[in-house]
Amino acid sequence: MPVGEQTFEYSLGKQFFANMESADIHDADLHVTLTVSHKQDIYHLQFDIEGTITLICDRCLDDLIYPVDTTYSITVKYGDDYNDESDELLVIPESDNYLNVAYLIYDTVALTIPIKHVHPLGKCNRQMSAMLKKHRARPAGESDEDAELEQTLIDEMDSMDTTDDAPTDPRWDALKGLSSDSSESDN
Repeated sequence: MPVGEQTFEYSLGKQFFANMESADIHDADLHVTLTVSHKQDIYHLQFDIEGTITLICDRCLDDLIYPVDTTYSITVKYGDDYNDESDELLVIPESDNYLNVAYLIYDTVALTIPIKHVHPLGKCNRQMSAMLKKHRARPAGESDEDAELEQTLIDEMDSMDTTDDAPTDPRWDALKGLSSDSSESDN
């Protein structure tokens, strides 16, 4: 690779993650920009990854589209043996004349996935949620009244409409009025 800066573009989909034998990522639409700065046998790699990946919701088992917008940087240099003990430096043997960045990209995307992947409250598959609620084991000591109250609260939260048409507290409305009055007097 010549000295200087080179840019590479990659589009990653379902097949990339199938080839990497990913159990979590079932589909993807990712755009990767790799910028490589080469100076004196040292390569600085900057990965910029944007797009979406499809996971399986832990709660309802439906597809969950998860946004990805992340960056990762690593420095690569030649040495006697392969060494990846550091997160910032990768040493590859001098006999290698290429670096497969697929694993670096995969690891970067995989690290963006939260431990628990679930839909926002109220967005899960309603049929599956109902089945889970029906067959859910109750903790010891929980009464039927507690279970009914919990179910009522969950149902109310699931049915909440998050539009601006909901009634607001008049005290907050008064405070909002102060904010708009001060912005008008500033003009």
